[in-house]
Amino acid sequence: MERDDTPSLIRLARESGEGAPEEARPLDLGARVRELRKARGWTLEQAASQAGLARSTLSKIENGQMSPTYDALKKLAVGLEISVPQLFTPPRKAQISGRMSVTKSGQGTAHPTATYEHELLASSLTKKSMLPYRATIRARSFEEFDGWVRHDGEEFLYVLTGVITLITEFYEPVEMRRGDSAYYDASMGHNVISVSPEDATILWVTSLG
Repeated sequence: MERDDTPSLIRLARESGEGAPEEARPLDLGARVRELRKARGWTLEQAASQAGLARSTLSKIENGQMSPTYDALKKLAVGLEISVPQLFTPPRKAQISGRMSVTKSGQGTAHPTATYEHELLASSLTKKSMLPYRATIRARSFEEFDGWVRHDGEEFLYVLTGVITLITEFYEPVEMRRGDSAYYDASMGHNVISVSPEDATILWVTSLG
């Protein structure tokens, strides 16, 4: 049996704005070209020469005084050694956000389920691009799950204590012990069970992008 079963804590994170992209703003092509030029340490004359454009033409483009033709865009891209689409791709924000969240041992946000007991970490931060949590694995067999767990994004797990078996729909089950880790496509059906006498614990990190 298969079902689309996004773990509820991941749904909650997404519904509360975790990983949500900021509102898109129209790209200022002139500012983008100027930024690319300055990042290379080029003057207007140097950049214009590299692109095979007149200095006045490049100046007008950078200052928003003219809309370049596609031919001019191709010349700009070649001169800047990038593709045309990259001219219209906003750069990642360069400023340092300074965000940090410290979670002391045992002070994460508890989120128990029938098969796992999650402890959500860094819960004070919103709009995270990944969701870190510590999980105690209660399940001892695949049959305890209502089919596969699957959700968008990628996932990383690291075994902290005990022994687990990672079961996926495309690979043979793999037994993992303390210090072992796995990185996988979370849209692939997956389940984790404990195979040690005690409930195993793992660190799980799920992408929210």
